[in-house]
Amino acid sequence: MRIIDADWDDPRVIALLHMHLSRARAETAPGSAHALDLSGLRSPDVRAWTIWEGDALAGTGALKWLTPDHGEIKSMHTAEAMRGRGAGSAMLRHIIATARASGMTRLSLETGSWEYFRPAHALYLKHGFTDCPPFANYTADPNSRFLSLDLRAMDAP
Repeated sequence: MRIIDADWDDPRVIALLHMHLSRARAETAPGSAHALDLSGLRSPDVRAWTIWEGDALAGTGALKWLTPDHGEIKSMHTAEAMRGRGAGSAMLRHIIATARASGMTRLSLETGSWEYFRPAHALYLKHGFTDCPPFANYTADPNSRFLSLDLRAMDAP
């Protein structure tokens, strides 16, 4: 698998992003879905990637700078046909490495709390994330789960 900068002009990438947004919104209570749309992912404080297996798009992931030392994982999504092949773990390791190389000491994320999101919870917990209170502009919401990773506690790159 290879990870490259996201090409937001590629119709395959746009289609996967739209599917991610529509599914996240369908699986979350109204007003509780916080996934970035295409304009949000094009923001200068966001860096995004895609992961490919050959010519097949396996998934997406993004890192949003909240402060110079705190980042947020956004738009982590693995194409349904590619699940269980390690694309999510590979993308997450890439985002963590990028955050560390950028000098960040904390990486956080918000995901849904519903059954649909349980595989995502398992992925993040497997990589050392723990539950945390809401961060940045988020507020407590029973439909959200907040996770954080202390990058200082990790072994040197």
